[in-house]
Amino acid sequence: MRLSIIIPLYNSGHFLHKCIDSLLNQDIQREAYEILIINDGSTDNSLEVATTFEEKHSNITVHSKANGGVGSARNFGLSLSKGEYIYFIDPDDYLAPGVLKTLLNVAKNNSLDILTFISQPTRDSKLYNECPDFEGVERSKVYSGIEYIAHYPFQNEVWWYLIKRSFIQTAKITFIEDRWMEDAIITAQLFIAANKMAKLPLDTHRHLIVEGSAMTSKEPEHYLKVIDDNRNAAVVYESLINDLVLKNFNPNCINRLRTKQQSFVFFMMVRMLKSTIDIGKVKLAIEALSKTGAYPFTDFISKDYNGISYIILTRLFNNKKRFYFLFRLFNPILRFIS
Repeated sequence: MRLSIIIPLYNSGHFLHKCIDSLLNQDIQREAYEILIINDGSTDNSLEVATTFEEKHSNITVHSKANGGVGSARNFGLSLSKGEYIYFIDPDDYLAPGVLKTLLNVAKNNSLDILTFISQPTRDSKLYNECPDFEGVERSKVYSGIEYIAHYPFQNEVWWYLIKRSFIQTAKITFIEDRWMEDAIITAQLFIAANKMAKLPLDTHRHLIVEGSAMTSKEPEHYLKVIDDNRNAAVVYESLINDLVLKNFNPNCINRLRTKQQSFVFFMMVRMLKSTIDIGKVKLAIEALSKTGAYPFTDFISKDYNGISYIILTRLFNNKKRFYFLFRLFNPILRFIS
């Protein structure tokens, strides 16, 4: 089997039809790939919707488990997979028509551990039936993962990547569980471990931006969890970076990872200003991160982050006392009780 597509499903059955249809509207034979829908303890009709697809299509199977979060669902799907390559897609996203054959051929013919491609964000379905332009699309040079990081900015989300199953199994890398930002961590871990990867600038994936989704939700408890998971990602990156420094690896790779690490802290601090977090917890987080290379921001302003808003906010945030003042000024609770 050439490919296993893994879909973590939690209360998103109303999106699933479009996602599955896009996965079936491809240019490889059905027996060449499987679609694994991992129902992660959904409490709505998601399981029922998924089962209707399983009944109609021989290459679709549904597996249910107790709710454990998207990382847990992806790990479970990976343990069940049989394909030579793995692809993770969320149920509210979809693929462009007729792209899988090209992706798999490029990955297979070049013995790639990871193949990257293009994803487009969208708020509606206008891109759904649009076929990508294959003309003039050429694969990049094949790099090691460390060389790739040195040459290219990379995205956190795992849906940007086709991954060789034997590679991820041999590397013994899995998603962290019960946290957001699991993509950002596993992506860096996989890249660092990869011997051969390349980029194919083909318009492949479409990410539907949904209000109230995991990363856009402003619900207070969830927002606080995202803040803490940004902090955790920065801490995990510290060990990855220090290991590369000790081994004297490519300094451009190290600098880009440092930029990525500091981006987690930057966006954590932005979220803090809009959250209900306690000032004491803010200080504890910032003080702890000050003992790592994640803060203050020495590498955040770069080729990857160079907008005027980034520059202004970085100057404001780089002074802890100034940031604490901003927090008291803008925090929606403290402004009324201070």
